[in-house]
Amino acid sequence: MAEHRSMQRGALLDAARSLLSEGGTEALTFPALAERTGLARSSVYEYFRSRAAVVEELCEVDFPVWAAEVESAMEAASTPEGKVEAYVRSQLALVGDQRHRAVVAISSSELDAGAREKIRAAHGGLVAMIVEALGALGHEQPRMAAMLLQGVVDAAVRRIELGAAEDPSAITDAAVGMALRGVCG
Repeated sequence: MAEHRSMQRGALLDAARSLLSEGGTEALTFPALAERTGLARSSVYEYFRSRAAVVEELCEVDFPVWAAEVESAMEAASTPEGKVEAYVRSQLALVGDQRHRAVVAISSSELDAGAREKIRAAHGGLVAMIVEALGALGHEQPRMAAMLLQGVVDAAVRRIELGAAEDPSAITDAAVGMALRGVCG
């Protein structure tokens, strides 16, 4: 029975990921979850008491996995420049991944404090790593630079997701160039 419940919970989370990646947080509704999984709507409530609870669990499950992928790419780089490049490239390489799309949708949505805290914690390790790399590159305000750099990454993510005219690899290269050289490089 417990195994069956965990399978159904997994199916609900998968359905939530695809709904988020297709239509953002507005698409994530209990009727839609019930329809995707073939469960009765009342059954969905047995697993999650609210949409926020679904989002919170996705944060707990997906954010650390996503962050670990970016972190291991950064750890594999031997120079601060390499770490910055890995930070940008690894995030953009995950754009097609449903987990990443769910993460992006979640990040831009209205979340309760518990979910926001979990996201901050998962992001915290990444931000610390990139702040350190930017400091090693001589940035006087590496924390501010890290926030601006993430803004470039987020804009590149949106551009790739919109299916812009440019190839995703061209968008990625441009984002890496901006990250490493600044806009006047």
